[in-house]
Amino acid sequence: MNFFDFHHHNFEKECGIFNLKFNDELPESIFSAGIHPQSITIGVEDEFLWLKEISKLSNCVAIGECGLDGLVDVEEKLQEVVFERQVYLANEIKKPLIIHCVRRFSRLIHFRKLSKVPMIVHGFNKRKTIGDDLLKDDFYLSFGKSVLYNVNLQEFLKEFPLDRLFLETDSADFQIVELYQKVASLKNIEPEDLLKIVKQNLQNIQISILNAEKLA
Repeated sequence: MNFFDFHHHNFEKECGIFNLKFNDELPESIFSAGIHPQSITIGVEDEFLWLKEISKLSNCVAIGECGLDGLVDVEEKLQEVVFERQVYLANEIKKPLIIHCVRRFSRLIHFRKLSKVPMIVHGFNKRKTIGDDLLKDDFYLSFGKSVLYNVNLQEFLKEFPLDRLFLETDSADFQIVELYQKVASLKNIEPEDLLKIVKQNLQNIQISILNAEKLA
């Protein structure tokens, strides 16, 4: 059985969303494309031209990863400008946003208010209070390898709503099925049932975009 990997960097993998970087070779499978905070340079306008074109492709299913990072050597205001432009692009093309965030979670709320599409924080491994705050503001959360060993994260997941959840390998070297098995055991369900829920969440994201379009 192929378990869906919400965010990964493996070009050969077919079941999941490949994270495409600037001028990477295009995969045949579905992918996301965005400008990561750490890749912002003086040539960022070239990246925006690339992103605007690449995001129109039918197998580009999301914008990202993009967001804010308090540890990279890129001026914070510039990060916010680049992030905001990607939010508006996602609104325009009606595709969800995959968010990268490090030590800037309080700033995400401002951008959530600007967004007309769902936002998914990838690689979530922070404390419960941050996760709860993100849920209140209608974020989805995607969890990765940290769940396999982080006891606090496991406790958070036990109570985490299944309809806001995704699972990913990101760039870590492990099998996504391990993560499904672990989370399924925490939720007292079968891994196959968890996969069905994740796939339904993907559909729900698209439905929410269509509903928002109708109300616009």
